[in-house]
Amino acid sequence: MGAAPGFDPVAFHARFRPGALACADLTTGERLTYRDFSARAWIAARRVAKALKRKRGERVALLSRNSAMSAVLVVACERAGAVLAPLNWRLTAAELSGLIADAEPALLVAEAEFADAAREAIASAGLSIQVVSPESFAGPDAADLKMPELKPLRGNEGCIILYTSGTTGRPKGVVITRDNALWSSMNFAAVAVVGPRARLLCDAPMFHTVGLVAITRTALQQGGAVLMSDRFVPCTTLARMQDPELAVTHYFVVPQMVEALLREPGFATADLSRLTALFSGGGPLPASLVRSCVERGVKLVNGYGMSEVGSAVHMPLDGGYMARNSHAVGFTAPYIEVRLANEDGEPVADGDVGEIWMTGPSVSPGYWRQPEATAATHRGVWFRSGDLGRYQEDGALVIVDRLKDMYISGGENVYPAEVEAVLRQVEGVIDAAVVGVADPRWGEVGAAFIETAKAHAAIGAAVRERCSKVLARYKQPAHLRFVEALPRTGSGKVLKQRLRDGFLHDQTHARSDTA
Repeated sequence: MGAAPGFDPVAFHARFRPGALACADLTTGERLTYRDFSARAWIAARRVAKALKRKRGERVALLSRNSAMSAVLVVACERAGAVLAPLNWRLTAAELSGLIADAEPALLVAEAEFADAAREAIASAGLSIQVVSPESFAGPDAADLKMPELKPLRGNEGCIILYTSGTTGRPKGVVITRDNALWSSMNFAAVAVVGPRARLLCDAPMFHTVGLVAITRTALQQGGAVLMSDRFVPCTTLARMQDPELAVTHYFVVPQMVEALLREPGFATADLSRLTALFSGGGPLPASLVRSCVERGVKLVNGYGMSEVGSAVHMPLDGGYMARNSHAVGFTAPYIEVRLANEDGEPVADGDVGEIWMTGPSVSPGYWRQPEATAATHRGVWFRSGDLGRYQEDGALVIVDRLKDMYISGGENVYPAEVEAVLRQVEGVIDAAVVGVADPRWGEVGAAFIETAKAHAAIGAAVRERCSKVLARYKQPAHLRFVEALPRTGSGKVLKQRLRDGFLHDQTHARSDTA
């Protein structure tokens, strides 16, 4: 293949540790050493370059579940000078159409399961885009070796367009440069202690920053192994975490996945001694979940990050500290700076609530073809997260709420996350979400949507009793609604706008109990 270009960790490991495991596909059973993985990525890169007529910066959309080949294509696109745009395969063709129209890919790689939806979405977008299977980039071919030299993407060039979940409206394509991805991975490697012996189980989809960057990229960058799973099945995941041959050391979860694992009959006796920790993000961790894991000898640690910055803040790998501070998300990662700022961008006083601003080499330069959105979130070198936080005395960061979720009741600021934390303490409450709704007397009041499997009347009484004991009157929800499941994005975030709309237009079928 000739001399490898710089800034290519996979090529480095293929030369220095060729026989080490790089990737295992747990669906097909295929195992790729770094030598095999890198060789396959070279072949795929040449075929990508040929399909794109060697035009640098063209987008390649990917619509596929996790697989060894999807991981290979991540590396191949960078080597070919192409920008990867992974798409959410959970979306309908109509929803995909908008993303495809925005990204305007020159090529769409679709797994057979999603090929029809891809073609329908392309037609709806009014574009002409070739749809090919991931397998078309595999397999040796003498013609691949005769192609001209590849021109990989440089560090300051975008290599990924990662579409946000869209909890507040139109999804935005976050542009991630190679430098951004490198330093985001370095941050996660530091806080999660990822090295050459690490084995990261990945069933977080690769259209999210967790699956694509924090897990897959970090593993390959650090010389560890990524174990690709195409979906989360609690009993299967638990079996894999115990498998001595797989030797899983790192696994990323959202709170709902932890609950599912805890409900598995074999969890109490499972051998999870090889796990460094269960890593969580994307939402608060109920204290009961943390305690259940810690009592079982499993570290469950929270963190904070987003597509625009990658991993930013994380709890230490100390189960006792996490159990005592389950409300916090931790300390700043080594290669990013965090500031709690007021409306003018100035740091707030110690202990005060401020918007979380971040700067550093992992911070995205902005949004694909959305200069207004970029201008709204970027202030010089700083990225404005839209999240509100405060530091506790030991310096750990506590997320107070989303800036846009905060509402004002009777002239007082109410942070829904504070109220939600109280609601989750009530026995029988699986999860809860609070939104501000209009009120003729107070301006706004809280409407709480409570996920529960128990009788609504009993839960309602318990919720009111608990809130009256620990919350000021203006913070207590004026409306309670009970739902079987809260609406969520693919990454597990609650779709609060859908809850607001459901309340205002009475479109939900949940039973209501109004104070």
